[in-house]
Amino acid sequence: MAKLKTKTKAKPSLAQIAKLVAEYQGQKWALIPLLQVIQDEFGYIPPESVDIIARSLGLFPVQVQGVISFYAQLYTKPQGRNVVRVCRGTACHVRGGKTILKLVKQYLGLEEGETTPDYEYTLETVACIGVCALAPNIVIGTTTYGHMNPKKVAQLLGERKGRE
Repeated sequence: MAKLKTKTKAKPSLAQIAKLVAEYQGQKWALIPLLQVIQDEFGYIPPESVDIIARSLGLFPVQVQGVISFYAQLYTKPQGRNVVRVCRGTACHVRGGKTILKLVKQYLGLEEGETTPDYEYTLETVACIGVCALAPNIVIGTTTYGHMNPKKVAQLLGERKGRE
């Protein structure tokens, strides 16, 4: 199993946000790429960035906020350094996905949508990851782990339980 990432996201400052936004000055088309850049930098889109983005791109703040709230992969709260997504699709469900989700919850001590206090992990469920042949599967960050079973969950997440 691959080692989980431990990159720490920077705490946002208005100066940092303004610097990122400045590269897209006046380019309305660049809203989504800019939101992705900001989220990549800070791990989420800080609420204080909405007005800065709107002014820079020539949009209303409600337009920026509307795009942020429309896309489930854009976050307005800090996320864990390791976002764990458990598939709830039909193929995963039939092949034991419910058990995998239960085990992940136990190992992380989280419910769906929660983040650990140390911001190490966030747990999400998704309707389908799109790799049904690997069912049941989970994604941590950008890495997909297929054919999950209790032993693989323990290998992947079990060491966390030992650190606490």
